[in-house]
Amino acid sequence: MPKRGYHHGNLRQALVEAALKLIEAKGPTGFTLSEAAKQAGVTPAAVYRHFEGREDLIAEAARQGYVIFADLMQYAYDKGQPSALASFEATGRAYLAFARKYPGHYIAMFESGISVNRTPELADVAARARGVMERAAEDLSRHIPPEKRPPASMFSAHIWAMSHGVVELFARNSPGTQSPFPPEDLLESGIGVYLRGLGLIDSDS
Repeated sequence: MPKRGYHHGNLRQALVEAALKLIEAKGPTGFTLSEAAKQAGVTPAAVYRHFEGREDLIAEAARQGYVIFADLMQYAYDKGQPSALASFEATGRAYLAFARKYPGHYIAMFESGISVNRTPELADVAARARGVMERAAEDLSRHIPPEKRPPASMFSAHIWAMSHGVVELFARNSPGTQSPFPPEDLLESGIGVYLRGLGLIDSDS
């Protein structure tokens, strides 16, 4: 890419996109800022005009990932309406879809060691993403008798953890963890078992 093509915010975004490719190829600690600069077609010194260091660059990649993720979760929730069950199941599937389509962002968000509390902007958008799943869980939990109803935050955390586990073990080609079933089927059946246990779907469904 020609260096003279970058103006103002263009370079910052070019560096993020370069970092995303490197994160996907080498992991969040497997590249240097110099490599990101080279991939973006600029000098290493130019990076420091926009980012204090590699973690700052990865945090921005994570923030952008959470924006996409939150929008995708909201779209899934809305698509399932007015059915609380359909919305809840859709948000679980959206997690796996996001990990498949945006691996660089996913790694920056969940595998880089970058805290969501690193910046207020990152914390806000991460909370927005979690909030969609919690809202879906809250909608669905209204169909459970109060004495058997888990807190919506716990309910959604269980499904988030299940989705994350399926992604980490079976959807990202982790060595030695091949499954005889597609990740989508594993997640779908796991959510089904969970919802049957709560009495939200029939046992013969």
